[in-house]
Amino acid sequence: MTRWKRNAVVATMAILVCAAVGLNWKYSSQEAVREAEEAGTKILGEAALVSGQEEGAVDETAVYDGEDYFASARLTRQQARDNAISLLQEAAAQEDADQSVANEASESIQVLAAYTLQEAQVENLVGAKGYQDCVAFMSDGSMSVVVSTESGELTAEDVARITDIAMSETGLPASGIKIMTAN
Repeated sequence: MTRWKRNAVVATMAILVCAAVGLNWKYSSQEAVREAEEAGTKILGEAALVSGQEEGAVDETAVYDGEDYFASARLTRQQARDNAISLLQEAAAQEDADQSVANEASESIQVLAAYTLQEAQVENLVGAKGYQDCVAFMSDGSMSVVVSTESGELTAEDVARITDIAMSETGLPASGIKIMTAN
């Protein structure tokens, strides 16, 4: 019975974390659209019909650049982690919580903290190698790294260099590391 309760708490927490990430993503997207409309810019992938150069027309050359993506991705990642940690702390602090549930919550918090540290180390080292910007996302057994380059493309040498950094900082095999460029 205790094992069932623990599994139910863990499953519920996982569902709540997923819901928090989804809501955060939805809110961030809506907020970005609102800010873009107020600033008179547009988000890549969204179209606006413009006829002539009338006052109030959208300047099609003014779009969000890669820097906004990286800042938004970091913020979304941090908010999702903060929500997950908050939920885990609440589960551990419940008066009727079993000690094993509290221990699992504490271990999960430590894992999330380790992910955050490893992501920051990879991002800093990739930036130190001369790339314009970088954001890393770590999960259980894998890491995704999104990089901005001057040319907008990644060469095989770039992928090898970034993969080597990620492998040395995380201990993951190359097969667990995905490298992509921001478009």
